[in-house]
Amino acid sequence: MNFFQRRRIFKKANFLDLRPMRVLGHEVRDDGGITLLMPRFKNRINSALFQPNSKEKFIFIRLDRFGGHTWLMIDGHDTVAGICERLKEQFLEELQPVEETETRVTQFLSMLYQQRYITFREIQDKSEQQAK
Repeated sequence: MNFFQRRRIFKKANFLDLRPMRVLGHEVRDDGGITLLMPRFKNRINSALFQPNSKEKFIFIRLDRFGGHTWLMIDGHDTVAGICERLKEQFLEELQPVEETETRVTQFLSMLYQQRYITFREIQDKSEQQAK
């Protein structure tokens, strides 16, 4: 699905009703934080040709505490609004002002989507329908 088709879906949908899905893997650090694992090369042939054996196969992206909790809540079933509500319940004292939680979460998820770390169930379903 190209950029214009994805943008058309976003224009029609309310961002809080979308269901995010993870594209990258992750690992939990010793301090409880989350590190995203982005492959240096997506193609196995490019990886074999261009990546020296001494280099890591992944680029490590460290998330802060709130970003890590948000990342763990992304499962493809919960909506963005549901994730915001769960974050408000978990971090009631720390997320001040609470009214800005939706704005902060939507900006964070937009950034993750732009970097192609996540996708949304609605976009994936639409692309699968077009492939048929």
